[in-house]
Amino acid sequence: MPDLPPALLQRLQGLVQTSQLPRRGAWLSAGQRWQQMVWVQQGALRLYYLDRDGHESVKNFFLDGGWCWPITPTLAEQPVSFFIEALEPTHLCWWPWAQWAALLADEPAWARWQQQTLTRLLDDKLRREQQFLQCSAQARYHALCQAHPEWLARVPLRQLASYLGMTDVSLSRLRRRARQGLNTG
Repeated sequence: MPDLPPALLQRLQGLVQTSQLPRRGAWLSAGQRWQQMVWVQQGALRLYYLDRDGHESVKNFFLDGGWCWPITPTLAEQPVSFFIEALEPTHLCWWPWAQWAALLADEPAWARWQQQTLTRLLDDKLRREQQFLQCSAQARYHALCQAHPEWLARVPLRQLASYLGMTDVSLSRLRRRARQGLNTG
């Protein structure tokens, strides 16, 4: 969270709401408008798409301490095309997005934090695109291990495989080969 003046923090505290999601509990469904600033106090969320055949493609994960919000005006103003659900029992703190955005509109610390978040998001998207276009499945898995080691213990294999653009069987084989390589090398 950005370093905000105490008066703003107090006003935000007055707006905060909490929700508990069970494992596989939906936070947002395709066709809805995203109207919340969300902090994952404890737990894990996944953002995913469904194709026309009902197959899931994972877009991203947010674990303990993660923040997610409709980062572009389009995401706040139009229905989304993805889903957000809990991977495990999850405790969320959230604020109405319109009120959050209005309250912090002229706050330099918020502007800096939002810019840093946008920059990280774009860098992640560009890196992921490059990996899908130029890297093998094994290289994508190793890059994930380096970038997000916490995901390996918390995110189910099937969800990791979807994020990496492979089947869970392929990912299981990659992981087994990686372990055998560590044990024999």
